[in-house]
Amino acid sequence: MSTRVERDSLGDVNVPSEAYWGSQAERSRNLFRISGLTEHPRMIDAFVLLKKACAQANLDLGLLTPDMGKALVQASDEILGGQFRDQFPVDVFHMGAGTSLNMNVNEVLANRAEQILGGNLGEYKLVNPNDHPNYGQSTNDTFPTSMRIMARLMLDPLLHEVDRLADALAAKGVEFDGVLKSGRTHLQDAVPIRLGQEFTAYAVSVRRCKRWLESAAEELEELGIGGSAAGTGLNTHPDYRFKVVENLRAYTGHEWRNSPDMREAMQSQMCMGALAAGLRLLCLELTRITNDLRLLCSGPLTGLAEIVLPPVQPGSSIMPGKVNPSMAENLNIVLFQVLGQCQTLDYCVQAGQLELNVMMPGMAFAAQFALQILANTLDTFTDNCVVGITANEETCRHYAETSPSLATALNPIIGYKAAADVVKTALKEKKSIPQVVREKGLVDEETLAKALDPALLTEPGIPGS
Repeated sequence: MSTRVERDSLGDVNVPSEAYWGSQAERSRNLFRISGLTEHPRMIDAFVLLKKACAQANLDLGLLTPDMGKALVQASDEILGGQFRDQFPVDVFHMGAGTSLNMNVNEVLANRAEQILGGNLGEYKLVNPNDHPNYGQSTNDTFPTSMRIMARLMLDPLLHEVDRLADALAAKGVEFDGVLKSGRTHLQDAVPIRLGQEFTAYAVSVRRCKRWLESAAEELEELGIGGSAAGTGLNTHPDYRFKVVENLRAYTGHEWRNSPDMREAMQSQMCMGALAAGLRLLCLELTRITNDLRLLCSGPLTGLAEIVLPPVQPGSSIMPGKVNPSMAENLNIVLFQVLGQCQTLDYCVQAGQLELNVMMPGMAFAAQFALQILANTLDTFTDNCVVGITANEETCRHYAETSPSLATALNPIIGYKAAADVVKTALKEKKSIPQVVREKGLVDEETLAKALDPALLTEPGIPGS
């Protein structure tokens, strides 16, 4: 591979001749061969959007010449349009604070702007990576700002998928509203419930989780751009930070706002902790719901078998005809992975010192990975699992009508102790609750029919009264 020689503050660096990145990205590419993963396209989008907003602000303020400012904006638009996406080779796990990625973006923008203005790659005679795309900026304010933009933009598809899942669960709640079944507490038989009531409750839980994610989204929209190196705004025009945020609002349609304290926005990455909290709550609730679905479909002959999940793939390489709850298992696997990323976010958020938290590359990767895999798995889980769930109505009704917990409805009529004796007799003699009540002559037939009607036991009221 042919190379060109670039010089930075540490000396000469051989950079591939046709590369739009420069010496600092090349140093990082060779130093941090960690994961083989480069930055997510959304993180590149966020960084370039920010650089475009900064270049336009500096252009409007007369701090960049018209030709240079327009060339940087054009270069940004080309990258946002899909060009030069192979020019960001920095590993997601690179140097603290994210200087490698910031400089990688600066170098690509500078080299492309240099070309637009008639220069050559690596010359930096017309546009310099540190002086022009980075004018009035530091990694310390651009990386946290870009990270917040990335996370907020990636929250949009996740919020959409959370809505779709909640809607699908709610639709099943309506579909299964007339399906009576036995409730279970402590994994033991409990009073009757309707299958639709269970699914409606799942939908409510998912929608409550969405509120936490929306709260995190609001936190992420507060940006500390303009703080430069230590949050003091050194080397920035007084109007610069406001113009940058105004530009970002115009580019994205999101309600970005300037942080009231740029020092706090640099020292604290609490917004990423808020994101972790919202993701964690969603994952914990979805784990609970997914485990319920796996229990309810267990069988088909030796489990509960109250519902059937759509068969999507043969379940065994040795047992013919076996079908597993594959989509639910996949969701669990992803949920556990996301919970791990939330733990990473927590540790990174608390690891800042004094004027800067340098763990931002770790935060950025954890956030983008969690948001991507969770949105993707909810998409396929909703379409290939939830919408196709069916109910085994006969099995559900059988459990509801034969459960000893039906005797709970007799408490107001014959008292707890007498009802408990009915249950013991029914279990010992393998008889139904109504059969034992009749044999003992505890209530008349009309009262018994009202008291033990499973349909009346799934709403507030006192059956038999």
